[in-house]
Amino acid sequence: MAASSSSAAATTNVMLAIFEKKTSAVDLYRPLRNYVACTYSERDAVNLEDDLQTVKQLRSDVERVPDPSPAARRDLFQSYFRALCLIETRFPISSERDDVNTLTFVWHDAFKQKQKASQQNIHLEKAAVLFCLGAVYSQIGLSFDRATVEGRRQASHAFIAAAGAFAYLRDNASAKAAAGGSATVDIGVECAGMLERLMLAQAQECVFENTIAKGSTPGVCAKISRQVGIYYEEALAALNAAPLKDHFERAWISHVQLKAALFYAEACYRYGLELHEKEEIAEEIARLKSGIIVLTDAKKSSKGAPAQLLDAITKLEANLNRNLERAEKENDRVYLMRVPSPSTLPPLPAFSMVKPMAMNEVLDASKEKMFACLVPDNSAKALSRYTEMVDDVIRTQAERLQQGSELTRVRLKEMDLPDSILALEGNTTVPADLKEEVEAVQISGGPAGLEAELQQLRDLRRVNQELLVQTEELLQKEASEDAQFRGQFGTRWTRPQSSTLTKNLQDRLNRFAANLKQAAESDARIERSVRDHFPLMSILDRRPIESALPTLAKPIMSLDATEDAIVGALKQSLRQLETVGAQRAGLEDMLKEMKRKDDILPKLMTSTGSHEDLFRKEISKYDHICEEIARNIEAQEQLLFQIQAQNDEFSAIFNLEDYKASREKCFKQIQAAIAKYREIKENINEGLKFYVTLQDAITNVKQQCSDFVMTRNIQCREMIEEVQRNMAGLSFQDRKNSGPYDNYPAVGHPHQTQRASTPLQTDPQNPPVPHPQASYYRPPEQPTIPGYTNAPPPYGAPQQSHPYHAAPAPAAPYPPQQGQQQPPASHDYGQPAYPGWRGPYYNAHGQQQQPGSLPRPPYTIPSPYNYPPNQSGYYKQ
Repeated sequence: MAASSSSAAATTNVMLAIFEKKTSAVDLYRPLRNYVACTYSERDAVNLEDDLQTVKQLRSDVERVPDPSPAARRDLFQSYFRALCLIETRFPISSERDDVNTLTFVWHDAFKQKQKASQQNIHLEKAAVLFCLGAVYSQIGLSFDRATVEGRRQASHAFIAAAGAFAYLRDNASAKAAAGGSATVDIGVECAGMLERLMLAQAQECVFENTIAKGSTPGVCAKISRQVGIYYEEALAALNAAPLKDHFERAWISHVQLKAALFYAEACYRYGLELHEKEEIAEEIARLKSGIIVLTDAKKSSKGAPAQLLDAITKLEANLNRNLERAEKENDRVYLMRVPSPSTLPPLPAFSMVKPMAMNEVLDASKEKMFACLVPDNSAKALSRYTEMVDDVIRTQAERLQQGSELTRVRLKEMDLPDSILALEGNTTVPADLKEEVEAVQISGGPAGLEAELQQLRDLRRVNQELLVQTEELLQKEASEDAQFRGQFGTRWTRPQSSTLTKNLQDRLNRFAANLKQAAESDARIERSVRDHFPLMSILDRRPIESALPTLAKPIMSLDATEDAIVGALKQSLRQLETVGAQRAGLEDMLKEMKRKDDILPKLMTSTGSHEDLFRKEISKYDHICEEIARNIEAQEQLLFQIQAQNDEFSAIFNLEDYKASREKCFKQIQAAIAKYREIKENINEGLKFYVTLQDAITNVKQQCSDFVMTRNIQCREMIEEVQRNMAGLSFQDRKNSGPYDNYPAVGHPHQTQRASTPLQTDPQNPPVPHPQASYYRPPEQPTIPGYTNAPPPYGAPQQSHPYHAAPAPAAPYPPQQGQQQPPASHDYGQPAYPGWRGPYYNAHGQQQQPGSLPRPPYTIPSPYNYPPNQSGYYKQ
C-alpha cells in the first residue's frame, strides 16, 4: 500500500500514496429514468436521455477503470461527484416507496478490502468518490520526479490537493455516510482527518527539500522542518487512536513514526546550526541532545520501515553527534555555560507553508447543465423566497441612493449652487427651457429680422394693389370701348352693356379693395407695435443671451481679502460632492449588475444543507455594497452641511441676494420679450398668409377679366360686321328666332356663342361698310391665355367656351383653389406685378421672373382660409 519514489536522489525521499476503493457494479440508468417518467413525464425522461446515459457511463468508468492514469481518474471522479450532487437534489434515493428504491451502493474498505459497506442512499457513494479523488491526487504527487525543484513543487501541489479532498470528505460527507447505516472506517471522520494531515506532511516535506536546495538559512530550514514533523506527529496520533488503531499495517505506523522523529531531529540539527552562529552553545547542546534522544527512541519501533528511511535516520544521527561533540568541547574550553535540560527547552519554532486546497470550486456542480430542466417544487419555492430577499435589499438600497441624489439636487438648488460660482467666474447660465426659447427666436431671425418681414408685408400689399388696379383697368377699358361703339351705332348696337355683365366681377374687386384697406391698417398697427416694443425685444438679439445677464463681482472694498479663500474652499467642497455623486451612480449600477448575475438555482439544486444557511451566505454578498452606500450617504450629509456653512459666508461677502434679484428681473424681461416677439411674429405671419391668399384670389379674378375682355373683343368685331351688313340692306332671318341678348351671357355662367345658320347675303342697295382699323376695335396685343391663340378665330369657326363662363365663384373673395390657373406669361397693361423682389417665402431656387410677368404666389399649397383675409390677429376687426 505504500509506494516508493522512482528517484533515489535523496535518502529521505520516501513517501506514501493511497489506493482507490473498490466497488460493485450498479445500474443508475434504469431506476433514474423510471423515476423521471413516473414523477414528471415520459417526455421529460426522453429529454434527459443524454444526461442519464452520461451518468451511466461515468459509473461504469469508475467500476472498470478504462484509463488507469491518475490524471484521467482524477477528472473522472470530479465529474462523477458533480453529477452525484445534481442527482442528490433531484432523485431521492432510499428504501421508501415513492423514492428511487432499487439502487444499492457497495464499497470496500481501501485498507482492509474484506470489509465493505452497502447503503440505499447516495451519501456512501459521494464519500467513496471523495476518498478515491484524494487517493488519485496522492498518486499524482508520488509520480513526479522530486529530484528537481519543479518536480518537488508539482508534487507539493498534488499533495495539497489530496489534503483538500480528504478535508472535504471529513467536513461534508463522512458524517452523512455514517448516518446512513454501515460504513467502512476509511471514509470515517477520523481516517479522513489522519489522511489530510499525512498529505500536508508530505507537501511540507517537498517544500523543505526545495528550501534546502535553495540554500536558505538554517533558521528558516529549521522552522519548515519542524512543521513537517508536527504534521507527521498529528497523523501518528490519529493512527494510534480508535478507530484507526489496528486498522492499518505496521509498516504504515512505522513510516509515519520515523518521519515524525526524523523531521523533529532535523529541526534540532538546523536550529543548532543557527544557535552555533549566535554562540548560544548551551542551548545548541541541549537541542542536539533532544534530537538524538528522539531518533534513538524511534529506531526501537522501526520494524517494517523502508531501508532508505533508516539510512536517513542513521546519517542524521551521525551529524547530530558530530555537532554535539564539537559544541561540548567548545563549551568546556571556551564558554563554560550551563547546559539546560532538554525537557526545559521551549518548543521549536515552526512555520507552515502549505494548507489544504479548497475543493468547493473544483467540486461545485452549480455550473453543470445536467438535469437542468428538473426543478423540484421545494427548490422553486426556495428560489422564490431568496429572490424576494434580494429584491428587498436592492429596492431599499436603490431608494436610499435616489433619495441621496434628490436631496443633493434640492439642497444645491436652494443654495443657488453652482450657478452663483459660475456667475462669479463670468459663466452665467440661463435656465435650459428659457435658453431654448431664446435660441428658437434667434434662429427665426430675432427682433432685428422683423423689419425684413415687415418689408415683405409692404411688398405683398403693393403687389396686391397693383394687381387690383390692373384688373380694374381691364374692365374700364372694355366698358369705354363698348360705350364708344354704342354711341356711334345707336340702336343698332344691340349688345348688352359691359356694366350689366361685369357686375359680379366689379363687386368682387370692390370687396378686395376693402380688404386691402383694412389690411393696411393692420400692417400699420404691427409696425407701430414693433417700434414701441423694440427696446424690450432687443435683448433677444444678444449672442449669447448670457451676456445680457447681470454679473457677480467681488466687493469693491474688502477688509481682510479672504474672498478668494472662501470661494476656493466652496469649490473644493462642490468637487468633493460631485465625486460622491459619481460614486453613488456607480454603486447603483453595481447593485443592478449583482442582481442580474445572482442566480442561486444551481446552488440550490446542488446544496444538501439548510436553505436558510445558503440564503444567509448568498445574501451576505450584498453586505459590502450596502456598507459602501451607507458610507456614501454619510459622506454626502457631511459635505452638504459643510457647503451650507461655506455658502452662507460666500453669500454675505458677495451680496448674493441683490445679484439673485437682478438676475430674476432679467429673466422676466427675457420672458416678456419672447412673449411680445411671438405675438408680433404670429401677426406678421397671419398678414403674409392673408396677402398670399388674396393675391391668388385677385390673380384668379384678373384671369377671368382677361378672358371676358378677349371674348367681348371677338363679339365686338362680329357685331360691327352685322351692323355694317344691316346698314347695307342685308337680311338675316335666323336672328328673328332669338332674343337680342342671347349671345351675351353674364360673366360666370356657361355660354356658347350662336353662329349664323344661313350664308350671308349682300344687299345691293346697302353696300358693306369698310371694316374699321384693327387697332380701334381690339387691344394692340392680346395676352397669351391657355386655351386661346393670339390671333382671332376665323368668322365661320365655332366659338370656344371661356374661363369666365365657368360656374360662379363662391361668395368668399379668395376661396381655396385646387390647381388654380397660372397667371399669363406676359401682359400688355403695365410693369411686372412684383419686379425683382425675393423674400423668404419665394423659394424659386434662383429662377428668373420673365419681364412683365407676375411672380408665382409664395405658397403653392391651397389656402387654409375660407374667411375674408382680414379675420385673424391684427386683421380681426
